[in-house]
Amino acid sequence: MTPKSVHHLKLCDPRLAAWIDRIGLLQLPVVEAREPYVALLEIIAHQQLAGAAARAIWGRVSGLFENGVPCSERLVEMSDEHLRSAGLSRSKVAAMRDVCSRVNAGKIPSAASIVQMSDDDIYEQLTEIRGVGSWTVDMLMMFTLGRPDVMPTTDYGVRKGFQILYRKRSLPTPAYILKHSEKWRPHRSIAALYLWRIAEASIAKKKKITS
Repeated sequence: MTPKSVHHLKLCDPRLAAWIDRIGLLQLPVVEAREPYVALLEIIAHQQLAGAAARAIWGRVSGLFENGVPCSERLVEMSDEHLRSAGLSRSKVAAMRDVCSRVNAGKIPSAASIVQMSDDDIYEQLTEIRGVGSWTVDMLMMFTLGRPDVMPTTDYGVRKGFQILYRKRSLPTPAYILKHSEKWRPHRSIAALYLWRIAEASIAKKKKITS
């Protein structure tokens, strides 16, 4: 049976429907139960990096802690040099420190409490953190909280996929995507997955042509 989200996307957008038929069914991954601050730390490690490099850095960051899970109190106590030995930039170290300082002060919601919060309240609270913008919260909302209606308009892959989908000459602005993604509500998270796959397909095609 076709998931309700994909069925909705196909009905409301013929262009996207054609790509869905090519790509196949996509669904958000099963949500991993963990504290939001840990997810934020991992997303910060991934900012502006390719997947393999980001995963390697996050692996080294996790390795700084006894059980492989960053402890907020321990991270705040670590020196910048120790944290940077994992491959983090100064700005990412500062962002992680701010995350953990806020956790220690009770200013970041727990896994139990964040599920009760609205999307807007989560964005408002978490974007106050140093180095945490809309993209970081978008990733948390999609892949940690499993929220179904997130459209990460600032993400390059989403913008590229949208450009290809609608055959635009240049990358659309985040505001343009936000406006034109309204028809995908309330399943914009799945739409974003397809935009990423559309962008990946275009890159793979170019590599094949040039090889």
